[in-house]
Amino acid sequence: MNKKRNIGILIFDDAEVLDFAGPFEVFSVTSELNNFEPFDVFTVGENLEPISAVNGLSVNPKYGFNNAPHIDILIIAGGTGTRKVIENTTVLNWVDKVHQKTEFTLSICSGSRLLGKLGILDHQPYCTHHLVYEDLKKLVPTGQPQPEKRYVNAGKTYTSGGISAGIDLSFHLVQRLLGEEIAKQTADYMEYNWIN
Repeated sequence: MNKKRNIGILIFDDAEVLDFAGPFEVFSVTSELNNFEPFDVFTVGENLEPISAVNGLSVNPKYGFNNAPHIDILIIAGGTGTRKVIENTTVLNWVDKVHQKTEFTLSICSGSRLLGKLGILDHQPYCTHHLVYEDLKKLVPTGQPQPEKRYVNAGKTYTSGGISAGIDLSFHLVQRLLGEEIAKQTADYMEYNWIN
């Protein structure tokens, strides 16, 4: 087993629940099934105040920006809240700073808006929720939309399509980091029909 990786999942008001809960489950279950050695998975909010996700689910971030540990893999949730978050310079500056030091940065669904706003998707292939492509084309005129894909890799950055696609991307990354056998073990345990 390689070094233990810290996986930080950025959440905020009106984040889409499955965007953060799906990847949280995949990486957490993978870790659980392997003696908690591969990953430490946690949520991060701008502060420690509860966030109200899409449809009112209240979630307590484990860390705020001021006390979050080093993050090896950053996951940015999507949801209607991304429209507001891309105007929040505190959040954008934090994402930019963390992204500089990550091994991988992932956006789920419309979380791609944050990467687009920061210029990370300039001249890069990307995917997002099917209803967000028009928005992304304005944010990232030089980007290369890939609406037929579930997820797209561009260097250390991954983007995924809408909502459930974040689960597929998470399995892909488990396979990339730990091998197909461990990814399949997690999928079998979750009873998820993962096709790599």
